Amino acid sequence: MQAQLKDKLYADVEGTCTGRYGYVITVLSLNNFGKGKILPGSGLAEFKVNYQAIVFKPYKGEVLDAIVTTVNKMGFFADVGPLQVFVSNHLIPTDMRFDANGNPPCYSSEDQVIQKDVQVRLKLVGTRVDATEIFAIGTIKEDYLGVISS
Repeated sequence: MQAQLKDKLYADVEGTCTGRYGYVITVLSLNNFGKGKILPGSGLAEFKVNYQAIVFKPYKGEVLDAIVTTVNKMGFFADVGPLQVFVSNHLIPTDMRFDANGNPPCYSSEDQVIQKDVQVRLKLVGTRVDATEIFAIGTIKEDYLGVISS
């Protein structure tokens, strides 16, 4: 019975996002199973389970490493694990210019190129938390932010 509850918890919780805790990356341990309560009319049972998990809740001012997924004239999108961050062209250094004719489209300066699949270090300037999703805006317009040299 506990193995079935454990499997159900993993399936229902891992990979989800809650406004209170952020993204649940993985469940580490199950601490306590409560007594089951049968739900009237359906025959289903409800259990209260206490568990520990690794979560990711981004906050304003946090510096993160991301992978660029989309580049357009408005800015670019980058993924930080399950979180997608938008960096507006106003939050990109002024020496970086958008090249729509490039293949793929990119922002480039004398020493850096931002295009799809490039790693960047960015700083979150704002987040908005919904019930099941987190939205974030980032910047690379500060010292030590931008393309990560490999």
